[in-house]
Amino acid sequence: MGPLQDIRETWARFLNEDNLTLAFLRRMRRAILAVSVAVLIPCFWHRRIEAGDLASHVYNAWLAQLIEKGQAPGLHFAKQWNNILFDVTLLRLVNVVGFAVAQKIVVSACVLIFFWGIFAFIAAVTERPPWFLTPCIAMLAYGYSFSMGFMNYYLSLGLACFALALLWRARGMDWVGGGIFALLTILAHPIGFLWLVGTLAYIKLRAKLPGWRKLTLPSVAAAVFFAVYWYTAHRPALSADWDRGPFYLYNGADQLVLYGKRYIALAAAAFLLGVICVGADLYGRRHERGCWRPFELPFELYAVTFCATALLPENLHPPMFGGWIGLLSSRLTTISAILGLCVLGHLKPRKWHLAGFGACTAVFYAFLYQDTGWMNRLEANAEKLVSGLAPGTRVIATLDSPAGSRILFIHHSVER
Repeated sequence: MGPLQDIRETWARFLNEDNLTLAFLRRMRRAILAVSVAVLIPCFWHRRIEAGDLASHVYNAWLAQLIEKGQAPGLHFAKQWNNILFDVTLLRLVNVVGFAVAQKIVVSACVLIFFWGIFAFIAAVTERPPWFLTPCIAMLAYGYSFSMGFMNYYLSLGLACFALALLWRARGMDWVGGGIFALLTILAHPIGFLWLVGTLAYIKLRAKLPGWRKLTLPSVAAAVFFAVYWYTAHRPALSADWDRGPFYLYNGADQLVLYGKRYIALAAAAFLLGVICVGADLYGRRHERGCWRPFELPFELYAVTFCATALLPENLHPPMFGGWIGLLSSRLTTISAILGLCVLGHLKPRKWHLAGFGACTAVFYAFLYQDTGWMNRLEANAEKLVSGLAPGTRVIATLDSPAGSRILFIHHSVER
């Protein structure tokens, strides 16, 4: 009875008021519900969710249904253990509630996992809930990675953030919870899992290094990324390219640049506001000893990630897989943005912080509503044009992204 009694006591401690996470959820449940509803508005303001490659995920679910029913001769399921969590969840739900409702439910769940995962991660790093940064997290939730439809990758980052939040100062059952989230992360996408493992190893090693020796970690990380750069640049068989523009623009704020040039001004304003907030905070603490110390670790992680996005190739065509590994650095800046928010999380919250970031979010959502509304009308028109065609008729998509848009996959709408 000894081990069993220990397990019962552990779970009892976990479920009572001494558990800070559950106590926070009970105390702030109304605020959490209100914020969750607000964050989900873009998932429901149009008939369809416009998220680039999402349409391909829906198409794959339709194909999977045909295979399960034996109506797709010559096609079969391939065995795969990663990059599948979103697709498997979507397929199972489609079988129950249909395609339209399943998309809304699964994408909404991904948005909430991403949003609250980042919130929990920042709270773990800064040891306080980052309510004043909720507008920033809300913008990032519908940023480049979401709008391109990288749903498994997007989901993996949210799950990885929950795992990191649990494991940042892990004790006892935290390791079990972190392990469960890590398993789900690798089912979603390997990049999220690699970031989780790499970040966890980094912070644990850093904690053991004294003084200036901590600088060896970012130096080694930069050397590794440079080695990858050199290797891929000197292997023609990989067909690597760095075709993404000036590296310094890929700092995390680029996640807000979506359907046109007007987003560039918004991203620049949001980035500049963040820099001003940090500068003003440090200036206000200039007489405090070690005022920079809380910012050190998150800024160091941000700098390492920035180095990765600058040196890693944008696209690869490795012959061993025969497939395209594309837009790598462009999507990695989601991680840069998350770590940048961890830096901002150490600020002393001011009303003008919330007002400034809230204004940026309002403009971002207004732009997003207009652009996704146009895409909804475009897709509705295409649906009307093909509605009278006989089953099995081949359809070719000829539309392309508008000039200045970074969202390249709008032609996938034909697959839905």
